[in-house]
Amino acid sequence: MNVFRLTADMLHLLSFIVMLYRMKTQRSCRGVSLKSQILFLVVFCCRYLDLLFSFISLYNTLMKMFFIGATAAIVFWMMTKFKTSYDLENDKFHGDGSFMGHLAPHGVLGFIIVPCLLLALVWNEGFEPFEILWAFSIYLEAVAILPQLFMLQRTKEGEAFTLLWIFCVGSYRGLYILNWVYRFATEPHYWQPLVWVSGVVQTMLYADFFYYYWLALKEGSKFQLPG
Repeated sequence: MNVFRLTADMLHLLSFIVMLYRMKTQRSCRGVSLKSQILFLVVFCCRYLDLLFSFISLYNTLMKMFFIGATAAIVFWMMTKFKTSYDLENDKFHGDGSFMGHLAPHGVLGFIIVPCLLLALVWNEGFEPFEILWAFSIYLEAVAILPQLFMLQRTKEGEAFTLLWIFCVGSYRGLYILNWVYRFATEPHYWQPLVWVSGVVQTMLYADFFYYYWLALKEGSKFQLPG
């Protein structure tokens, strides 16, 4: 494991700690997209099915279990314990505010999940159930942040811990790009274009957020989107 991947993993781990801490201490999930959290939970459940039949290392296993468990806890809290603070009105994604929207292709189902699944059926590393679900999770992770970014665009501002969470999630994937470059340069047979393309797309989606987040930090001002 190289320093880029290790740093990326620690940022990813930090993102969960930040979100769990924020909800636990503030007893609120306002400003957090439930849709994005559900999509990330689907991502981890599909990608880490190998927990059932393979073992790579203790580090790998613990990280995978934590990602699934932490995301499930966040979703559970948002749907139960902190449900009254959930901002459904601003967590809409081309639909009526529900997870699926009115009818396809409205909502998360039609605009995110179905296209990712169809792409996984076309471009994967092996036409087998596990490989298709793995590819699906890669494509889905690339766009899972969209409902959160749309929510941020509607409110024009965000709570400090939520903004830090978005920053950590975006930065983790950006560092993974450096990890892939390093591996490509040092590992003769390393070749994963499916992952590379998805990772670049995912990082690009954060570009606008990164810019305004950096401006707010630089100027010591409140994060504010234009418009």
